[in-house]
Amino acid sequence: MQASHERSAAIEKAARIMARGELDAALRLYLQIFDNDPHDWSVGNTVGDLYVRLGKADDAVSHFTMLAEQLMADGFAAKARALYRKILRLQPANGEALSCIKNTSLTPEQMLDLYRYLKLTRLVEERIVNLYRQTKVVGGVYRSLGQEATAVGSAYALRPEDFITPIIRDLGACFVKGIRPREIFAQYMAKAWGPSGGKDLNVHFGYMDKGFIGPISHLGDMIPVMTGILLGARLQKKEIVGLAYIGDGGASTGAFYEGMNFAAVQRLPLIVIAEYNHYAYSTPTNMQTAVRNLAERAAAFGIPGHIVDGNDVIACYEVTKQAVDYARKGQGAVLIEAKTYRRKGHAEHDDQRYIPEGEIEYWEKHNDPIDRFEKFLLDQKIASREKLDEITADVMHGIEEDSTWAESSPMPEAEGAAYGVFDNSIVPPAFRPKVLEQ
Repeated sequence: MQASHERSAAIEKAARIMARGELDAALRLYLQIFDNDPHDWSVGNTVGDLYVRLGKADDAVSHFTMLAEQLMADGFAAKARALYRKILRLQPANGEALSCIKNTSLTPEQMLDLYRYLKLTRLVEERIVNLYRQTKVVGGVYRSLGQEATAVGSAYALRPEDFITPIIRDLGACFVKGIRPREIFAQYMAKAWGPSGGKDLNVHFGYMDKGFIGPISHLGDMIPVMTGILLGARLQKKEIVGLAYIGDGGASTGAFYEGMNFAAVQRLPLIVIAEYNHYAYSTPTNMQTAVRNLAERAAAFGIPGHIVDGNDVIACYEVTKQAVDYARKGQGAVLIEAKTYRRKGHAEHDDQRYIPEGEIEYWEKHNDPIDRFEKFLLDQKIASREKLDEITADVMHGIEEDSTWAESSPMPEAEGAAYGVFDNSIVPPAFRPKVLEQ
């Protein structure tokens, strides 16, 4: 009762200070009150409004977004939708659209290379969706719309001999490692000329010679797999770095913790990119983990943890390059959290009814990774609009050719399913026993 009385007195005091026009002092007091009870919608809303009145629109957006996520987790969907509508009306603090960091070691040619990979990722996925709607795709389609910069920027920081193990929303990293769009199209359509010969789908294939380890569907399990690869490389005296991706949901699995702990103890050169895209399938991140930042978990393993703007492709490159250099020198593993947003559902069949109204529109309008990078390239006079259009046209031409090639390729013969499951130089292919055919 005493705590409740003190809280009420503090709120009344903050309201009086605000009425006198002392907005900075009122904000400080309201923040103290809110920190003691972050589930108080009324106080949280007042904090955001004070940020707006003080001209701190970026802080207001960040605060309202956090509050909206908490309201959704607490079951107050209507209040969360109202907040997202308010967020949409706010503009960035200086009235300008978001761009990218300017302090970079990248050359202009490398930046245009990054732009090509970003456009390639988005346009290939758009073509895959079209093929899916024509029933030419076997299985599901999992898009990276809105978070392409994380995969592209991080993978670009690696050497050709380094290894990656992506997950379903890291198609851009596959392209950076040399996988061709025609291989992705053929894989999605389960064609005989696809990387797995029609045996598997999506990015569930691998190219050891390109340093690409295909993922499995058990999220988190590729972290210990990559630690094993890196331990084997150490025994062979190979100086490679491994980059493994994980989502915010997969980062709550036991396999993630076991793999990270082993890599930390062995001081293996493992870089883990934890993609905080706000949802694990349909579960908001704050409903399946109590930490606000996934990078905080690095402390449990005794390794460095970094947080990066996952929609800034240059920032993603720079923080990964720093981590790669650290790991390659024998310092050990690094955890990087990329703050981004998944603008499509878990897969194309997911109607996203669990997303608050206005949330997707906000991210599309204010924080699209390709829009931000285009603004940067134009503002810094690294490229003209004509040059960017030329790159896009060239990417589209390649997609047309590769899509046509994949569509015209044959479906696999049924007998092919028996081959390549095990090493057939040791284990012969397993065909259906004759007795079962009678």
